[in-house]
Amino acid sequence: MKYCIVIIDGAAGWALPERGGKTCLDLAYTPNLDTMAQEGVLGLARTVPPGMEPSSACACMSVLGYDPKVYYRGRATIEAKSMGITIGDADVVFRCNLVAVRDGKMWDYSSGHISTSEAQQLILALEENLGSVQVHFYPGVSYRHICKISGREDTLLATCTPPHDIPGKPIDEFMPKGQGSDLLLDLMKRSEAVLYDHPVNVERRAGGDIPATMIWLFWGTGNVPYMPPFKQIYGVDAAMTSGVDLLRGLAQMTEMEILDIHGVTDGQDNDYSAQAIGAIKALEEHDLVVIHIEAPDEAGHAGAIDDKIEAIQRVDREVLSRLRNWRTNNLRMLIMPDHPTPIKIQTHTDEPIPFLLWGVGFTTNGAKRFTEAEAKTTGLLIEQGCNIMGRLVED
Repeated sequence: MKYCIVIIDGAAGWALPERGGKTCLDLAYTPNLDTMAQEGVLGLARTVPPGMEPSSACACMSVLGYDPKVYYRGRATIEAKSMGITIGDADVVFRCNLVAVRDGKMWDYSSGHISTSEAQQLILALEENLGSVQVHFYPGVSYRHICKISGREDTLLATCTPPHDIPGKPIDEFMPKGQGSDLLLDLMKRSEAVLYDHPVNVERRAGGDIPATMIWLFWGTGNVPYMPPFKQIYGVDAAMTSGVDLLRGLAQMTEMEILDIHGVTDGQDNDYSAQAIGAIKALEEHDLVVIHIEAPDEAGHAGAIDDKIEAIQRVDREVLSRLRNWRTNNLRMLIMPDHPTPIKIQTHTDEPIPFLLWGVGFTTNGAKRFTEAEAKTTGLLIEQGCNIMGRLVED
């Protein structure tokens, strides 16, 4: 038997009054996904345990079959793992976003989805000007980077707010607070001078693009938690394709192979077809492949309704259409978002999300479409999302 998991990151959301009270999943034209919903088992799953942060780290850990209450210790260490950063006993790591602040308000949490090549130049400048024996900056993908701090474990006690939680809001009330925040605040404020006149930002402003005006530190964590290998738990050999360090970090921690597929990105320019073709090729050698697609989540954070709808439609048209017709006699699939990213608030929530189990051995439970409302009508709710994997993978 072959298995495929498709994570449509952030695809779920809330009803949009300006679009007739429909969600983006309602509005998207998804003939493949809807047909599969009519043939398989549709329901709701809670991927973020009560009281835990509604991040992709928690939610995707659940989707992959690992209980966040047991294994989650923080997001930055997972991304650092993907980037090959060594974390010692006295080290802590923080997510370091390149953000844009204008008139004292959070203008853009991603600096206009700055390109990875531009961002790398800015992070190098930060390392040269702010780096020290104690502090180091490491470039990641687009706006997402890592800052490692040595000998200041107290910084983990600071209260930090993710920048994508405060679009358009004054930043002063959301800056790091409390014990250990002094160093974080100092680095964030000093970054403004380093970034302002950098050639990358000069060129971005001249071209009408959003500049990166400062760094934003949050999601601080310490040592990388141990997670047992996926094959050890579920008995199948697995691989993953994703355009973000978080998922690649989870893959490394669970000993999944990371697929290098040209054109896979974290945004609207993702090559969906190449990702699907590469995943199908990998299924020839692996028992299970995870396809993670970030674009719907990024569109949700940006409040871009049409972009989110289009991303969902492209998953249906370019990914699911291929998988539906590939080895239907021995393929089982799990299709789901990791969490909702409602357009209205432009950040994540911890509400249950729709999931679909499709393929050999699954029969319909009466659903008509893959939507939040339709999943609710089935009456199927999995309170611990990490248990879905056991339903997908045969004993």
